[in-house]
Amino acid sequence: MSAEYGGRTGLQGKLTQWLRAGRRPKETAGDGGREDLLLAAAGAGLPLAPAAHPAGYRCSCDRVGCPTPARHPVSFAWQTQSTTERAQIERWARHQPQANFITATGMVHDVLDVPLDAGRSALERLLAAGVEVGPVAESDDGRMLFFTLTRGTPEEEDEWWPCELDCHPETMDEHPGLRWHCRGSYVLVPPARLPGEDRTVHWVRGPEHPLPDPLTLLETLTEACARYAGEDADQAGAAWPVRRH
Repeated sequence: MSAEYGGRTGLQGKLTQWLRAGRRPKETAGDGGREDLLLAAAGAGLPLAPAAHPAGYRCSCDRVGCPTPARHPVSFAWQTQSTTERAQIERWARHQPQANFITATGMVHDVLDVPLDAGRSALERLLAAGVEVGPVAESDDGRMLFFTLTRGTPEEEDEWWPCELDCHPETMDEHPGLRWHCRGSYVLVPPARLPGEDRTVHWVRGPEHPLPDPLTLLETLTEACARYAGEDADQAGAAWPVRRH
């Protein structure tokens, strides 16, 4: 974490006050809240790059039927473009006042991405147990993001998998509903706007919290996901009873 973000005063204190007050900071380009939050994330070591933004209920990109509206980088070179350099992020934020930003995972940090209800339950359990939990964000599309240290590059390359494999059917029984964003992936970093009315990605626990080892969170998150997946299946079964012929 950079020295300019290491103290308990200034921006870090402002973030803590916002979070403790249970309200989101202003995120308009004019009042500096958006830029301050982006710089705070970069100061905590999260590499950033510009992303698309909502255009009404659609995406700002030119792609017809964009499958991830306002959730993807604007450049194909986002991995090499991602940076924590303050001056560059200030330029992007001021020249692209509507843009969301992504943070590239697998460099400094990974993200454990879970369904919102499961994430809230797991977060409560982790904090009650005294487990060190790092930054956590909520997305109004129904996901919760737990920011952790990256797994790094293992000695045996066969032990590594890219993020997209985590959601394949063969892994869902082991980690139902959980996506592990690591090398080659990204997530939106708060503050970000999603298509629709007042839908955002926002911090629950800000980037002033140190990044934990992902393995300290994984078991609790996996159990919460499995429990909520089971409850959803039970509810679906009650609503749509199986008929035997």
